[in-house]
Amino acid sequence: MGSKSSPPFRIALISMPWSIFNRPSIQLGALKSYLERETDCQVDNYHFYLHLAKTLNTELYNQISLSGWAGEALFAPFLFPEKKTDAKKLFQQSLAGKIIPLPDFDELVERIEQSCNQWLTQIQLTQYDLIGFSLCFSQLFSSLHLAKKIKQAVDVPIVFGGSSCSGDIGESLLHHFPEIDYLVDGEGEQQLLYLCRFLTNQAKFLPEKIRTLHPVSDTKSERTPVSLNLDDLPYPDYSHYFQEMHRLFPGQPFIPLLPIEFSRGCWWNKCTFCNLNLQWQDYRFKGSERMLKETLHLTKTHECLNFTFTDNALPPKEADRFFKSILNKEMDFDFFAEIRGITDLKRLQLYRKAGLTTVQVGIEALSTSILTKMSKGTTTIDNIAVMKMCSASAIKMDGNLITDFPGTTEGDIAETLKNLDFVLPFLPLQAATFFLGYGSPMYTHTRDFSIQKVIPHAKNRRLFPKNYLQSMTMLINSYKGDKKFQHQLWHPVKQKIRAWQDFHKNRANRQHPLHYRDGITFLIIRQERISNVPLLHRLRGLSREIYLACEHPIKLACLYAAFPTVNKQALKIFIDEMCSKHLMFQENDQILSLAVHNAYY
Repeated sequence: MGSKSSPPFRIALISMPWSIFNRPSIQLGALKSYLERETDCQVDNYHFYLHLAKTLNTELYNQISLSGWAGEALFAPFLFPEKKTDAKKLFQQSLAGKIIPLPDFDELVERIEQSCNQWLTQIQLTQYDLIGFSLCFSQLFSSLHLAKKIKQAVDVPIVFGGSSCSGDIGESLLHHFPEIDYLVDGEGEQQLLYLCRFLTNQAKFLPEKIRTLHPVSDTKSERTPVSLNLDDLPYPDYSHYFQEMHRLFPGQPFIPLLPIEFSRGCWWNKCTFCNLNLQWQDYRFKGSERMLKETLHLTKTHECLNFTFTDNALPPKEADRFFKSILNKEMDFDFFAEIRGITDLKRLQLYRKAGLTTVQVGIEALSTSILTKMSKGTTTIDNIAVMKMCSASAIKMDGNLITDFPGTTEGDIAETLKNLDFVLPFLPLQAATFFLGYGSPMYTHTRDFSIQKVIPHAKNRRLFPKNYLQSMTMLINSYKGDKKFQHQLWHPVKQKIRAWQDFHKNRANRQHPLHYRDGITFLIIRQERISNVPLLHRLRGLSREIYLACEHPIKLACLYAAFPTVNKQALKIFIDEMCSKHLMFQENDQILSLAVHNAYY
């Protein structure tokens, strides 16, 4: 970009609140390294959320960022002053019971505006030829506010991109917010590169996935770039994040968590409610050797051992190879990853030894009929098995149970309530109320899911004026249909989830609530219960062997074959007794023992 006699084309990329403050933006890091490799332009990354975390204090910032809606509510009055009262109510509702006492909304809004103004005085905006904002969840209002203030200060083109700008969502942002000059729909590296070439007169046309309302020299557009080979990408450049962090937090009161990307998209990509893959062209992943080299490079460069995979689901075979390789490095890594349900104990134990301490698993339901409606490709026994295997491997498992799901029947609820009794020993799920996500199969095929009409989400109605709600395409939506019926139907499930969470919150014992100790010829199982003294169960001889044979889900026919001398009726009676005590779980012809071996949290 430019010649040796002219200054380089300069770009500022900004990531706004409410990103998690103790991790750099992988979007900014990836774009900087790619653009500077492919061109002679200069890219400066700004993590404004660090500046705001310093202003508010990291604890308060973290609480607000975990809420999402509360953060958006704090920036909403800058765009729509008439919605300030509604935004304040949403802020208070979102944080009720999470921060005591609640911080004053009006004071926070004032401090945020002061923080924005102060930050802008520190940045020489006139040095830049292009300013970009990366938008993921909970970054819309903050990005629009700062973009508007920048436009008021300097005449520089502004581009928006990211997962919250896909398809018609991005198009509607362009039509409603004049501070946006260009919008990238989809993956950013090549699109932003082509935009830079266009702005420096090195290309006559824009790629079709770059939206703009401004007239260009010709209406023709370039074909959308092909999918990138992830192994060919440079490592993300987090240098600016660490410079900002050390300047703002010289005592470094926290250890950064570095995001790394193994894959883009989702290898399953069939869930009816999911809209997480709108920006990806197809599913791709890096090879395990490349992933190993990237991890070791970032470890050495930034002296960090904590990593979070940004994937929707790790690529299974390459993940196996990666964790085997990283284990051989004998370094004390700590990884977080989202995974599809893994029920192989040895596999999870390998991952744990290599440093995978926390996982997010797409459980979503404890009813096989609901899982079928969701097209999850799993059953209840699969979900319970992965919860057990994570416990047995000392891996902390986070997960959601989606409530108020359209089309749920009374039978589905009865199944869910029954199965919740079996998962009491395992770390509790979070109740996540269903929302209709733009671009999901349920959004595009509403009639198949008891959805009569797509309507604005109640929380968006708190933030946007009515005319915007009527004309904009939103990422998060609601619907008309069986919504009120579902809300009533799911009430007992939500109550039971809260009791499950309270049970684990109030436990003092570090041992697993349902564990066994093996005496070779007998087992002793200790079982904790809600509001009751623990029970001890002793299984001897064949009972012990049968129980251990069901460590993984096993078909009844295989169990019969493994114990041919045992009367089938006697075996069935034993399994029924174990299930009645919630020591085993049976679904159709599959059996699973629930106790884990002498495990600790």
